[in-house]
Amino acid sequence: MRVLLVEDDPLLGDGLRAGLRQAGMQVDWVRDGKAAEVELRSQSYAAAVLDLGLPFKDGIDVLASVRRAGVKLPVLVLTARDTIPERIRGLDIGADDYVSKPVDLEELAARLRALVRRAHGQPQERLEVQDVMLDLAARLVFCGGASVSLSTREFDLLHTLMLNAGRVMSREQLEQAVYGWGQEIESNAIEVHIHRLRAKLGNELIKTVRGVGYVLLRGEFRP
Repeated sequence: MRVLLVEDDPLLGDGLRAGLRQAGMQVDWVRDGKAAEVELRSQSYAAAVLDLGLPFKDGIDVLASVRRAGVKLPVLVLTARDTIPERIRGLDIGADDYVSKPVDLEELAARLRALVRRAHGQPQERLEVQDVMLDLAARLVFCGGASVSLSTREFDLLHTLMLNAGRVMSREQLEQAVYGWGQEIESNAIEVHIHRLRAKLGNELIKTVRGVGYVLLRGEFRP
């Protein structure tokens, strides 16, 4: 799961990035409002953690701007402005959740997972499609009741496909979901990961839509 972190405090930002990575997330970190707006408009993230007191452009103004532009990305506001009027204002503008500083990293990770699930209409922590079950919090996968060992990339790719089950995902979309900034991506990386997932979960779960991308099937596939 790829997350955008927007925090101008270098010590706090470094700690949040490390903690979210420990929770299995890919984290890209920006430190000012203008950079945050550019990244949020790209919509290549599963969710964002947005501080309010930012250089160049306040977090509330960033949030208002991207919501007016139609960006639907789940945004969790991280702030020291812990007053009821501030919370109401942020929620009315388009925040999906609030966490006050100082923040507990386990709670932050859990809230982000919940936001992403809700954004995809998945109320449960565990995703189930056909006979495959994925537990995001524990980072475990079962197929037909048997535990399956996946690499970090394979797990993240499967998670993205399961969240979007029945929807064709392009290679570019999958790359953006699985890889963060500065990470080298081989030209056939997604194809290799798909091949390995099929070997571990069965050839019929993920279908190739020629010239378009890949789809994880809920049931019978009709292109």
